[in-house]
Amino acid sequence: MTHRESSSAQRPGRVAGIDYGTVRIGIALSDPDRTIASPHENYTRRGEESDARRFCRLVEEEGVELFVVGLPVHSDGGESRKSQEARTFGAWLHKTTGVDVVFFDERYTSVEAEQLLLDADMTRRRRRRRLDMLAAQIMLAAFLESDKHGQDKPGSLG
Repeated sequence: MTHRESSSAQRPGRVAGIDYGTVRIGIALSDPDRTIASPHENYTRRGEESDARRFCRLVEEEGVELFVVGLPVHSDGGESRKSQEARTFGAWLHKTTGVDVVFFDERYTSVEAEQLLLDADMTRRRRRRRLDMLAAQIMLAAFLESDKHGQDKPGSLG
């Protein structure tokens, strides 16, 4: 599913960008007008029940109207095993929260986030604590920008 396939992609309200991982999930949030993406948190997964409570609470507390799950694809645009895991997670997230979920190309976001953190001269431990939510922020910012310009896919993220 691309972000054009959902009517909630055009509605106002906060968008949560998700950098899916099997251990940690990076979360970024937009402002209600969907112009600015900010890092929110790195969530360490604790099992399906705890994860469900966390994401339902995020929707309730932050007024999330749409989830954008980063889709890890190969440089040629083909999907990988990780892409299928992200799609499965997105389906679970929609079923659990009732909020629409769309997928967005996240190619190179972790590389870009790592480089930004290296440039900030952070210790390895501090970089690791921020990496996933920064990757989610970069992906969400690209989604918001592409949505403004009516693009189905973002330009190069790398």
